[in-house]
Amino acid sequence: MTNFSNMMKQAQDLKKKMSEVQEKLKSIEVIGSAGGGIVEVIANAKGEIKKIKLDPSLMKAEEKDIAEDLILAAVNDAKNKAEEAAANEMKNLTGGISLPPGMKLPF
Repeated sequence: MTNFSNMMKQAQDLKKKMSEVQEKLKSIEVIGSAGGGIVEVIANAKGEIKKIKLDPSLMKAEEKDIAEDLILAAVNDAKNKAEEAAANEMKNLTGGISLPPGMKLPF
């Protein structure tokens, strides 16, 4: 019965650590950029977009299509960086064991 008790305690500890990591991910900031930095997207490691910065040169009507493409590229860049930051935090939590691609904690 002690093995079961130990397993339950480990599961509770892991759950607590997962909650702590989820909170930490909210405070890790990543910046995605496009067009040499004329568009920047600031997100946290949970992938939540916090801010979008546009260079004033993109405010011209004839630059609309370029601005839209650059915003999309910067959002995707920020998303990728957020996923990397989250994966690093999860790797720290799991003691360096990488999860299979596409598998995220909690399951």
